[in-house]
Amino acid sequence: MIDGTVNCSILKRAQEKGLVEINLHNLRDFTTNKWRRVDDYPFGGEAGMVMQIEPVDRAISFLKSERDYDEVIYTSPDGEMFDQPLANRLSLLNNLIILCGHYKGIDYRIREHLITKEISIGNYVLTGGELAAAVIADAIVRLIPGVIGDEQSALSDSFQDGLLAPPVYTRPADYKGWKVPQILLSGHERNIQEWRLQQAQERTELLRPELQQFLI
Repeated sequence: MIDGTVNCSILKRAQEKGLVEINLHNLRDFTTNKWRRVDDYPFGGEAGMVMQIEPVDRAISFLKSERDYDEVIYTSPDGEMFDQPLANRLSLLNNLIILCGHYKGIDYRIREHLITKEISIGNYVLTGGELAAAVIADAIVRLIPGVIGDEQSALSDSFQDGLLAPPVYTRPADYKGWKVPQILLSGHERNIQEWRLQQAQERTELLRPELQQFLI
């Protein structure tokens, strides 16, 4: 599921440029039973299966034997909500481990003793944490200098300043009578920037008013 994601588009180009290294690890490779089993029934009789502590511990210990890690992240519905400021902070770190949750969850001792940060990408449940890990990786990697050809493009994305991005247009300026705002064709840079800021503020207030708390 995640292999195709990390080997295309921005993530692929970042790796080809040598700007980032992404390694995928199968927890079954760290099991000691002949069935390569990574889950078991929960104590107490609750429905569902739980990821066992031993293969996760063995995997993290192996990775840490090769290099130091700034964070060991677990994708969890009850983790810190992932947003642009968090992506910005994580992009400044060197090495990260992202543990993808699965089944009913993971043995809670993993969260108590091995995980340093828990992240949620939204108030909903996925079959597994692979897609969440891919979202986190994409949001982080695109911020690394050199990954995007025009670094200013990332800095002007939605949420970077607590605002949604303003509308953008391209050629033709008039299509079926649908016209680009005249100010964008004026060439007056200051007026254009003021228009963009006004549009961003109005769109944020209308569509995502909760973001207003980030404005100064």
